[in-house]
Amino acid sequence: MFGVFETHTLRKLSFLVFLLCILISLKNHNAETKNSLQTARLPPPDSSSIFSRRLSLSAKFGDSRSLEYDFYRNSCPPAEQIIRTMIQRLYEVRPNVAPALLRLVFHDCFIEGCDASVLLDAVNGIRSEKDSPPNETLKGFDIIDSIKAELEAACPGIVSCADILVLAAREVVVLAGGPFYPLDTGRRDSSRAFADAATYGIPSPDEELRTTLASFASRGFNEKETVSLLGAHSIGVVHCKFFLDRLYNFHGTNRPDPSLDSGFLELMRSRCNNSHRTAPPESPISFNIPPPFSFDGLPLPSFNSSLPSSPEEPGMVMDYDGLRSNFGTLYYRSLLQGRGILYADQQLMAKEGTESWVRAYASENTLFRRDFAITMMKLSNLQVLTAPLGIVRLNCSKVG
Repeated sequence: MFGVFETHTLRKLSFLVFLLCILISLKNHNAETKNSLQTARLPPPDSSSIFSRRLSLSAKFGDSRSLEYDFYRNSCPPAEQIIRTMIQRLYEVRPNVAPALLRLVFHDCFIEGCDASVLLDAVNGIRSEKDSPPNETLKGFDIIDSIKAELEAACPGIVSCADILVLAAREVVVLAGGPFYPLDTGRRDSSRAFADAATYGIPSPDEELRTTLASFASRGFNEKETVSLLGAHSIGVVHCKFFLDRLYNFHGTNRPDPSLDSGFLELMRSRCNNSHRTAPPESPISFNIPPPFSFDGLPLPSFNSSLPSSPEEPGMVMDYDGLRSNFGTLYYRSLLQGRGILYADQQLMAKEGTESWVRAYASENTLFRRDFAITMMKLSNLQVLTAPLGIVRLNCSKVG
């Protein structure tokens, strides 16, 4: 009797196990089908993975999920081509416009996000970000204003100053030999400036590494992204006053910075002597800009008020092997040799984590170009305003 009972029980258990196996199999099949359908809806990843990364980046930072690729395709189809053409024509005459716009977009996005607040003039007692010490010699405002005027003529009240700035910066990166990176658009402009935040929030060129990393981390950038973003220092001119102490009186020792290569120290001293110590305060990066030119027959205002026609103060050219000489590679190789011009740059060699990325980018330019592109996409998406927030300014320097 007990044997019959045990046999009956075992049959029931076997049947239950069989049913359970079927249910698990069906569940796995459904999950695989769902994943396949989701994968099929996504565009194939680009070989450099930049386009596929755009999808995940857009979901992570600020309100960038509301941005769209080719946002102006219906409202202003020629928008991006107008920006590209004007930047290309300007660059042909004076390539040093590239670091000017790169620095301008960084100073905008790093303070309260990419909202074109850095472009606003002071009004009615309200301070402008332009007047904060780190921004006093920012250049390129007239360039953005001229592009905006052309876009207003083509599509009134449609294209934001914030989008113009990030797209113009992307174009000069490409022209300077850097990588192309896709950008979503649809940003809106801020109706206010953040002068106090700009005064204290922009990283200094002579900071210790821990301070630099903390500053970038507060904006969501990790060590790798910080190292890759600083690769933008591949272009431009650094004025002597911003590294003079490294040459003659490092940290009050009356001796040069011991991390500097001795040969490079002599080269820097040949360009910069102690007489440059008393020069007036200015930005680390200097830029040249051409005289007025025209776009499709329309005269553009002079850029000379925004960018000096020639550097008046001695300094060191960041890309001293020539323009477009492996954008990024020279910068990182210089750091390996103790030839970083700015102290904050050379400090990337002071920590194992950042040093490893310097070595990686110095030896593999393709890796740097990919990471720099992805990081510039991330920078361009920081805390963006999208409708219904923000406005579209008709004049980039004014709210009204």
